[in-house]
Amino acid sequence: MHSTLTEHARCLYGDEYRPRPACDQPHHEHHFVEELTFARADSILAMLHELCPPPVSGYLPVWVRNLAYRLVLLQRPDEPALMREAALSLELFGPDWDSIAADLRQRADELEAG
Repeated sequence: MHSTLTEHARCLYGDEYRPRPACDQPHHEHHFVEELTFARADSILAMLHELCPPPVSGYLPVWVRNLAYRLVLLQRPDEPALMREAALSLELFGPDWDSIAADLRQRADELEAG
Protein backbone atom coordinates (compact mmCIF):
# COMPACT_ATOMS: atom_id res chain seq x y z
CA MET A 1 0.00 0.00 0.00
CA HIS A 2 1.22 3.48 -0.77
CA SER A 3 1.63 5.74 2.24
CA THR A 4 -0.01 8.80 0.64
CA LEU A 5 -2.32 9.71 -2.21
CA THR A 6 0.56 11.67 -3.75
CA GLU A 7 2.83 8.63 -3.66
CA HIS A 8 0.12 6.50 -5.29
CA ALA A 9 -0.43 9.08 -8.05
CA ARG A 10 3.33 9.43 -8.61
CA CYS A 11 3.71 5.66 -9.01
CA LEU A 12 0.77 5.45 -11.40
CA TYR A 13 1.20 8.57 -13.54
CA GLY A 14 4.79 9.69 -12.98
CA ASP A 15 6.13 13.05 -11.90
CA GLU A 16 7.91 15.59 -14.07
CA TYR A 17 9.80 16.91 -11.02
CA ARG A 18 11.15 13.64 -9.60
CA PRO A 19 11.89 10.19 -10.95
CA ARG A 20 9.15 7.61 -10.61
CA PRO A 21 9.83 5.73 -7.36
CA ALA A 22 10.79 2.09 -7.36
CA CYS A 23 7.63 0.27 -6.41
CA ASP A 24 6.75 -3.40 -6.62
CA GLN A 25 3.03 -2.91 -6.06
CA PRO A 26 0.51 -3.40 -8.84
CA HIS A 27 -0.89 -0.15 -10.15
CA HIS A 28 -4.49 -0.19 -11.24
CA GLU A 29 -6.16 3.10 -12.03
CA HIS A 30 -9.44 2.05 -10.43
CA HIS A 31 -7.68 1.54 -7.07
CA PHE A 32 -6.26 5.05 -7.28
CA VAL A 33 -9.69 6.48 -8.16
CA GLU A 34 -11.22 4.72 -5.16
CA GLU A 35 -8.53 6.19 -2.90
CA LEU A 36 -9.02 9.64 -4.43
CA THR A 37 -12.80 9.43 -4.04
CA PHE A 38 -12.60 8.99 -0.28
CA ALA A 39 -9.51 11.10 0.41
CA ARG A 40 -9.62 14.15 2.62
CA ALA A 41 -9.30 17.55 1.00
CA ASP A 42 -5.82 18.11 2.50
CA SER A 43 -4.50 14.91 0.91
CA ILE A 44 -6.00 15.75 -2.47
CA LEU A 45 -4.60 19.28 -2.42
CA ALA A 46 -1.18 17.99 -1.39
CA MET A 47 -1.22 15.68 -4.41
CA LEU A 48 -2.33 18.43 -6.78
CA HIS A 49 0.17 20.97 -5.48
CA GLU A 50 3.09 18.56 -5.52
CA LEU A 51 2.46 16.84 -8.84
CA CYS A 52 1.00 19.74 -10.81
CA PRO A 53 1.36 23.05 -9.00
CA PRO A 54 -0.80 25.79 -10.48
CA PRO A 55 -0.61 26.75 -13.27
CA VAL A 56 1.78 23.96 -14.38
CA SER A 57 0.04 20.99 -15.93
CA GLY A 58 2.13 18.07 -14.63
CA TYR A 59 1.55 14.45 -15.62
CA LEU A 60 -1.80 13.84 -13.94
CA PRO A 61 -4.46 13.22 -16.57
CA VAL A 62 -6.83 16.13 -17.01
CA TRP A 63 -9.80 14.05 -15.88
CA VAL A 64 -7.97 13.19 -12.62
CA ARG A 65 -7.27 16.89 -11.97
CA ASN A 66 -10.87 17.84 -12.68
CA LEU A 67 -12.19 15.09 -10.42
CA ALA A 68 -9.72 15.99 -7.68
CA TYR A 69 -10.71 19.66 -7.67
CA ARG A 70 -14.39 18.72 -7.73
CA LEU A 71 -13.95 16.46 -4.71
CA VAL A 72 -12.03 19.15 -2.83
CA LEU A 73 -14.69 21.78 -3.58
CA LEU A 74 -17.40 19.44 -2.33
CA GLN A 75 -15.51 19.16 0.96
CA ARG A 76 -14.66 22.87 1.11
CA PRO A 77 -17.49 24.69 -0.65
CA ASP A 78 -16.84 28.13 0.83
CA GLU A 79 -13.19 28.82 -0.02
CA PRO A 80 -12.85 31.49 -2.73
CA ALA A 81 -9.11 30.96 -3.22
CA LEU A 82 -9.67 27.27 -3.84
CA MET A 83 -12.47 28.04 -6.31
CA ARG A 84 -10.13 30.31 -8.24
CA GLU A 85 -7.40 27.67 -8.23
CA ALA A 86 -9.84 25.11 -9.63
CA ALA A 87 -11.02 27.61 -12.23
CA LEU A 88 -7.44 28.23 -13.36
CA SER A 89 -6.91 24.49 -13.72
CA LEU A 90 -10.06 24.16 -15.83
CA GLU A 91 -9.01 27.05 -18.07
CA LEU A 92 -5.64 25.45 -18.82
CA PHE A 93 -7.24 22.62 -20.74
CA GLY A 94 -9.41 24.18 -23.34
CA PRO A 95 -12.68 25.92 -23.74
CA ASP A 96 -14.83 22.93 -22.76
CA TRP A 97 -14.87 23.98 -19.11
CA ASP A 98 -14.64 27.76 -19.46
CA SER A 99 -18.25 28.28 -18.35
CA ILE A 100 -17.66 26.16 -15.25
CA ALA A 101 -14.49 28.16 -14.51
CA ALA A 102 -16.44 31.41 -14.90
CA ASP A 103 -19.12 30.14 -12.51
CA LEU A 104 -16.46 29.23 -9.95
CA ARG A 105 -14.90 32.70 -10.19
CA GLN A 106 -18.32 34.33 -9.84
CA ARG A 107 -19.13 32.22 -6.76
CA ALA A 108 -15.75 33.14 -5.29
CA ASP A 109 -16.44 36.84 -5.88
CA GLU A 110 -19.88 36.52 -4.28
CA LEU A 111 -18.48 34.74 -1.22
CA GLU A 112 -15.84 37.43 -0.75
CA ALA A 113 -18.40 40.19 -1.18
CA GLY A 114 -20.48 38.61 1.57
